[in-house]
Amino acid sequence: MLFTQLNLIDPILKAVEAEGYEKPTPIQEKAIPSILKIKDLLGCAQTGTGKTAAFAIPMLQILHMRHLKTNKKAIKALVLTPTRELAIQIQESFNAYGKNLPVKNTVVYGGVGQQPQVDALKKGIDILVATPGRLLDLMNQGYISLNDIEIFVLDEADRMLDMGFIHDVKKIVAKLPAKRQTLFFSATMPPEIQKLANTILKDPVTVEVTPVSSTAETINQSVYFVDKPDKKKLFKHLLTELKIDHTLVFTRTKHGADRIAKDLAREGIKAAAIHGDKSQGARQRALTDFKDRKINVLVATDIAARGIDIDDLTHVFNFDLPNVPETYVHRIGRTGRAGINGNAISFVDAEENEYLIAIHKLIKRVIPIVEQHPYPLSWQKMIAQKEVSRKPQKDSKGNAAAAKNKQKKFHRKGQRHK
Repeated sequence: MLFTQLNLIDPILKAVEAEGYEKPTPIQEKAIPSILKIKDLLGCAQTGTGKTAAFAIPMLQILHMRHLKTNKKAIKALVLTPTRELAIQIQESFNAYGKNLPVKNTVVYGGVGQQPQVDALKKGIDILVATPGRLLDLMNQGYISLNDIEIFVLDEADRMLDMGFIHDVKKIVAKLPAKRQTLFFSATMPPEIQKLANTILKDPVTVEVTPVSSTAETINQSVYFVDKPDKKKLFKHLLTELKIDHTLVFTRTKHGADRIAKDLAREGIKAAAIHGDKSQGARQRALTDFKDRKINVLVATDIAARGIDIDDLTHVFNFDLPNVPETYVHRIGRTGRAGINGNAISFVDAEENEYLIAIHKLIKRVIPIVEQHPYPLSWQKMIAQKEVSRKPQKDSKGNAAAAKNKQKKFHRKGQRHK
């Protein structure tokens, strides 16, 4: 199917064509016709499937056609999303797809001064993209009314739950008109999210384009077992060996992200870190510099990185393996997007072996292990030198038997992934 077969108006088709789109992704193909028919929609889709366009394109058309001859300045559509980065990118999508239409939008989020956002609201907008905290704040101050909302989009609902925003979401939903079109998107459907969907959707069309928590076939996944202190050495080696000049790196902690970025910068590699403790201005500058390829490596925590959409990103690194298996799927979804091949490389130290087992169970596949590299995990070195059976090493308390048993136990687990 082509976009020209989706009954879209010419101004939107021209904008979509200018973005280089020809064929809709599966979720766009399934969702756009239903949304244009003013149906509620429950979309279960992982990151990187094109869901922003799946709701933004039909929303623009509906609002344009419905209010073509009116000059009503009330906010007519609300998109609620969990992070500032994702909110900004959704607004950029509305700007791109709606550049040939008079439909106006703005974005509000925390971490920055509110006055520019208030000024934009006072000029009159049709579509508001918002994060929950700043939206409630501006509502309480009387700057935003939701009385005229006709279309409500709840994006990344499962991440709202993870970040503790679910109660804020319920407060916002309570202020919406009962008569509205609701579009609900989530990568996973835990019980509380399913319950929320049941309460705010009316006879929805369900669109599920991929199995929950599956990984895209366009992503080549690999694992490197490596001791924790050697991860930075291995990372630098792979940048050179694989000739990678543009990559996104994930860490579990904010401190870890800062440390890696500083270490890389000291070694002459242009890098920056983004996480929740960074100011919004610093985060946006780092993201813009990365998109413009002014820096080679962007190091991010999961919260800060959700929603990052970089064209032609060939490699993603898990410097630290996530302790929540679903997070692995979200992370590697930054590459292999829009049908283009990508690579996801994960470093696994001795303490992260259990995380790898959980990921394999979730994605229902075994990630190939790259054994030949300069910094193998200690037990791999010992196996190679035949020291495991011949000369067991002592643990920190001098207990040789305990150390040997620990090595064998980890080895057995490691073998299950081979």
